[in-house]
Amino acid sequence: MALPDEYLKYPMRRYGNDHDHYDWSMLHDRAPIQWPNGKSLAVWVNTSVQFFPLNQRGVPFKVPYGMAMPYPDLRHYSLRDYGNRVGLYRFFKTFERYNIKPTYAVSAQLANDNPYLLAQLLDQNAELICHGWNMDHLHYGGQDINEEAEIVTRAVNSLRDNSKRDIRGWLSPARNQSAHTPELLRKAGIEYCCDWVNDDLPYAFNTPNGPLTMLPLQTEIEDAHVICGNLHSEDAWVVQVIDAIDYLVAEAKQQKSGRMLGLSLHPWLTGQPHRIGCLEQILDYINQHDDIWQASAAEIIQHSGVQK
Repeated sequence: MALPDEYLKYPMRRYGNDHDHYDWSMLHDRAPIQWPNGKSLAVWVNTSVQFFPLNQRGVPFKVPYGMAMPYPDLRHYSLRDYGNRVGLYRFFKTFERYNIKPTYAVSAQLANDNPYLLAQLLDQNAELICHGWNMDHLHYGGQDINEEAEIVTRAVNSLRDNSKRDIRGWLSPARNQSAHTPELLRKAGIEYCCDWVNDDLPYAFNTPNGPLTMLPLQTEIEDAHVICGNLHSEDAWVVQVIDAIDYLVAEAKQQKSGRMLGLSLHPWLTGQPHRIGCLEQILDYINQHDDIWQASAAEIIQHSGVQK
């Protein structure tokens, strides 16, 4: 039985998007992007510096890779703490060794409660973006807008006050949003968000409070997604990241337009002694690649031309 005509009639039905969040465009049809010095691929390396409360509420769901056992889940809690006490410092040395300019997505509560750790991050002279209040304060559909607005404002303002920096970027805990998150971010003075992964370049995003830039941070080659989610080996992760780099470089040359790759890292995972060597392989490959421009998140947005 055929569907009735009314089934396909709804507000904003049209070719492309059925919303006004961003303009419809195919990647290969856009005006070419040129990265500095004629590089084919822009790579930004994000390190998530997170705080998982021991008494995680799990509202409205348990965050992946968080507390999983009955309270007190000391095994998982102490592993996440290991990342901030040990693994992160291995990252510092590795980034310096391979001339990597990282971006750090920081839980605002962690920065507030651990001034020494924040001071170490600031000493890296790297860009900081806000990773929400903590990994148990999620943004989700059905959440009271005033509650969510308070969390966004508290997180952004706290990180700004403690770091004495103009925090411009945002990565939601678990990359989860409500329908109101983008407009609340813009109201709080955030200029770009890394939650949406539906492109290989930054793109303009519309909110009732003004324009926002979406800067995709690819989930499919994230260390936690590949190793913990897909249960692949760390060696397989190295191959997948390098394959992605090689393909995007070749595509950029073929299309005569730059491409972008965001590499998402977690110090509690790839900061482990048996995995740090795999991270070194990837960063060495990036460092030595003649077609890669490695930069911070804000630098890539600046050169993309999305923000006028």
